[in-house]
Amino acid sequence: MTAEIEPTANTPWVRVRATVEALVRPTSERERERRRIVALCLPFLTLLSVSGIVPLAEMLRMSVSEKRLVTAGFTLFHYEQLVTDPYYRTIAFNTLWFAVATTVASVAVAIPVAHALEKYELPGKPILLTVLSFPNSLPGIVAAFMIIVLLGNTGIVTNVFAVLSGRAPTELATATGVAGLFFAYLYSMIPRALLLLRGTYAEVNTDAEEAARSLGATPFETFRYVTFQQIKPGVIGAVILVFRTALAIFGTILILKSLLVWTLQINRELGAGNGFNIAGASAMATVWFACVFGFTLLAIRYTSAEVSI
Repeated sequence: MTAEIEPTANTPWVRVRATVEALVRPTSERERERRRIVALCLPFLTLLSVSGIVPLAEMLRMSVSEKRLVTAGFTLFHYEQLVTDPYYRTIAFNTLWFAVATTVASVAVAIPVAHALEKYELPGKPILLTVLSFPNSLPGIVAAFMIIVLLGNTGIVTNVFAVLSGRAPTELATATGVAGLFFAYLYSMIPRALLLLRGTYAEVNTDAEEAARSLGATPFETFRYVTFQQIKPGVIGAVILVFRTALAIFGTILILKSLLVWTLQINRELGAGNGFNIAGASAMATVWFACVFGFTLLAIRYTSAEVSI
């Protein structure tokens, strides 16, 4: 006859049961507050579990599958391939340098624009804000098409330069080159950085700026030593937001295809040309998720700006 073992007070099972009982039948104001928090967050937590955690776990499982079309066995072959194959290392390098370049350019452009919008009275400011924020609502495919309209073989800008230089439009078209893709990224990224920076500018202590000016500081010195120090968390937040978005953009790169980056290769792995390599695509997606999540966790420690993980 086997003696039944009673759970002790320190076991995880006892703590979980006590937590559940406190949520169901709270006896203090603190426990009732926790129950309200759980009730408010329950719909999102359910959605996160169903559409977030479960697919991620399944994606991780498929990435170590020995079979291409079914989940079976265990192998690290696809991860080893991502590290050792020069083809995939080149794609990783392309993804990183292009994301860094577009992030630096986007934030560098957004800072003076945010400064002008928040520090000066501009005519037609509501209309200007609407125009500047409009790209946030555009899908990447539309942004890519707009670049083709401007910089393609029959693009407006291309033909203007062709008339001025006497060269053929096909020689000047850059829409399907790296330069065209760069401008398409900027078109999508600058409004995102601007949105975050404008919120940071609203919290700047203008008394400190006026004190610096009264002590003889030039406008540039005031910005460098007073304003920029206050908006630095927003700048870091904008870098996080833009860099992460640059790594994730797919619609724009799908149309222009001028640079082979990580998201585009994931799409190719799932195509017939690569034999529907679901395991390989899952490994690439898992690496992408781990890098973006880790980067966000690391970078968000250096900013108080609201950048969601």
